[in-house]
Amino acid sequence: MNSKSNQSSDRDENHSKKENPISTLDSRFNQTLRNVQGLLKGRSMPGKVLLTRRSNVLDHSKLQEPSLNYGRSFSFNDADTSDHIAKALEEEVESLSNPNNNANSNKLKSSTSNVENLSKGAQKSIMGARATDSTRVMKFTKVLSGTTVILEKLHELAWSGVPPYMRPDVWRLLLGYAPSNSDRREGVLRRKRLEYLDCASQYYDIPDTERSEDEINMLRQIAVDCPRTVPDVSFFQQEQVQKSLERILYTWAIRHPASGYVQGINDLVTPFLVVFLSEYLDGSVDNWSISDLSPDKISNIEADCYWCLSNLLEGMQDHYTFAQPGIQRLVFKLKEVVRRIDEPVSRHVEEQGLEFLQFAFRWFNCLLIREIPFHLISRLWDTYLAEGDALPDFLVYIFASFLLTWSDELLKLDFQELVMFLQHLPTNNWTHQELEMVLSRAFMWHSMFKSSPRHLAS
Repeated sequence: MNSKSNQSSDRDENHSKKENPISTLDSRFNQTLRNVQGLLKGRSMPGKVLLTRRSNVLDHSKLQEPSLNYGRSFSFNDADTSDHIAKALEEEVESLSNPNNNANSNKLKSSTSNVENLSKGAQKSIMGARATDSTRVMKFTKVLSGTTVILEKLHELAWSGVPPYMRPDVWRLLLGYAPSNSDRREGVLRRKRLEYLDCASQYYDIPDTERSEDEINMLRQIAVDCPRTVPDVSFFQQEQVQKSLERILYTWAIRHPASGYVQGINDLVTPFLVVFLSEYLDGSVDNWSISDLSPDKISNIEADCYWCLSNLLEGMQDHYTFAQPGIQRLVFKLKEVVRRIDEPVSRHVEEQGLEFLQFAFRWFNCLLIREIPFHLISRLWDTYLAEGDALPDFLVYIFASFLLTWSDELLKLDFQELVMFLQHLPTNNWTHQELEMVLSRAFMWHSMFKSSPRHLAS
């Protein structure tokens, strides 16, 4: 009798679940809201576990425990900022969870506007402060001072920005170039630098008579592209800088024949070059002179750039092979994500006959280096490198957030105007404030939408 009662109860429960799918979604999104609200108020929690299948409320006291997954942590010191963003997120979640709300089939712009309309005082607390405040510096120091660096913690800390003077060491660790064990680090770096020097001597420092015709053509293309690299920063116009770029790129291309050299990879070397040079040169990049350094130091910097570039592109190999299928795949995902987040912009772009590939290909190919001021690139790349193997997927959300920064403007433009606008985006006066807003939106949308594509599908 009890067995039959239990079976009947199970059937009723299953029937109830089938009849109330919205309640399940409400539960998941409410859980996301609680988690992100807690995170925005200073708690640390990996972004990858924000969406859960469980309907029970997490114990916030446990959110401060270290995670074994690479995560993202936001530390908004200004409570007003936290409250504004949490409120905006709550409105967004409620809109998504309400099946009768037509707005959730159109766009999420109202909540995005709320996030963007923070008071100036609150916004200033976001502008790169997380990378340099004393508490975060202490956390980085603690993680880096151990005999063995716990990479999970380092990834989580780095996501929100790395103190500039720590960036060279942190980037080497994040990319797996430097070992986490401090006892082995110096020996490994010395060996890898010598290996690069041998490769450069073998492949680059030889006469053209010893190269194949394809290698000569590739070297010529690199030589053409180097002077075009970051043209608005005078440092990159120095002859020695261009020679170092040329040597790094050609050596990399020869050792990676599946792709060889592809235009755009020259841009990807520049953040590494500036960061590793910062260990030896002070002040503004515009005032640097690489000729002040000894040949040995320049060689070490080139080697660090070479190995870090190699490790970065290892997870994006099909982005630069023939026809660049990896980039084409991500552009398609970007189009889909934009459609789900802001349907009017997506529809307008489509009606004007503009393909996402026409403007977003360069974004993925150069990782936004050509789109935003160069002094913000290192901060952006802190987040890129902290994402680790998940970077290609997260780029989709960063670029969606970047594009929809101008959603109102885009709706007013015809095809020709859209092309011109997207080729020359008004980012010249951007500060850390605008960049942090792009990353915050990307984090929020990725956390909410990545595990629930069917919920947002039209």
